[in-house]
Amino acid sequence: MSLKVGIVGLPNVGKSTMFKAITKKQVDCANYPFCTIEPNVGVVAVPDPRLEQLAKRSNSAKVVPATVEFVDIAGLVAGASKGEGLGNKFLSHIREVDAIVEVVRAFDNKDIVHVSNRIDPLADIEIINLELVYADLATVEKRLDSARKQTKGGTDRQLKAALSALEKINATLTAGKPARETQLDEEEDLAIKELQLLTRKPLMYVVNVDEAQLKAGFRLDGVPHELQIPLCVKLEEELASLPESEVKDYLDALGLQQTGLNTLIQRAYELLGLMTFLTSGEMETKAWTIRRGAKAPQAAGVIHTDFEKNFIRAEIIDWKDFVELGESGAREKGKLRVEGKDYVMRDGDVCHFRIGA
Repeated sequence: MSLKVGIVGLPNVGKSTMFKAITKKQVDCANYPFCTIEPNVGVVAVPDPRLEQLAKRSNSAKVVPATVEFVDIAGLVAGASKGEGLGNKFLSHIREVDAIVEVVRAFDNKDIVHVSNRIDPLADIEIINLELVYADLATVEKRLDSARKQTKGGTDRQLKAALSALEKINATLTAGKPARETQLDEEEDLAIKELQLLTRKPLMYVVNVDEAQLKAGFRLDGVPHELQIPLCVKLEEELASLPESEVKDYLDALGLQQTGLNTLIQRAYELLGLMTFLTSGEMETKAWTIRRGAKAPQAAGVIHTDFEKNFIRAEIIDWKDFVELGESGAREKGKLRVEGKDYVMRDGDVCHFRIGA
């Protein structure tokens, strides 16, 4: 399952530096606007301490974590929807992602220029979000004219669903609100999915703070706390450069449980509505990505498409029981469950699928 999270923001807010720290890949972070012209892409592991514990129990030869693909997209400015800055280049790149992480700057540093010559993260959010609204509005208005002509006097159910969805979304966007605030039924949602509307994608904010703000628990007013992650990008860059053995000591000294980047990666994974099931044996211990609410045959299909079609049953052990008892021990203690086609998967299920010929 290929999953992309786009990192966006105004120039010089720290997003490319954050990307470099996430992926440990060198990108151009020169101190001037539009230095990142082509999107940089990095595939990163979703932190999951369960994997090492399972691998130890199974004596696995290798560990394969779940992954999320981060795309560092060139900074945008006011007027991007009309071609300002990198304009349409920015918009085409962001349409390809599944979710958006918006980086805004709350720290003050006179040596790092801000494109608007002021530090006001809420104003930055308004600029970015309005540009995305304007871009979506242009897309919807164009498609709406076409949909009205196609459905005039017609009875095609899918076209009528698309028209209904477009009219609802057009009203939302015209009011300056993101398309994700529009309530659509399942049929309407499916009918406009191909448009890849920017403001219908899941969104969260990374607030780039300094160390003092981080320790003080800085939060932006007016933005739901669950949608924002205060993160000191400078500190994360330093942590990313340390040997793994030194990171824990550094975090302990700062009073932190884990790096902000690990929190971001986990939250991005959750933002996409994803969860993990696991397989573990001598060959490998592996995390598999599925949508929340997926049933056992769908999970089996992630391993191989034929597995969903030929699914018979799933043998499932909670990961904690597997770590404690192993597969044979869990079976003996009655901790192994046999589940059928209607079983809804849970995060942390360790699975063995039985498949027909």
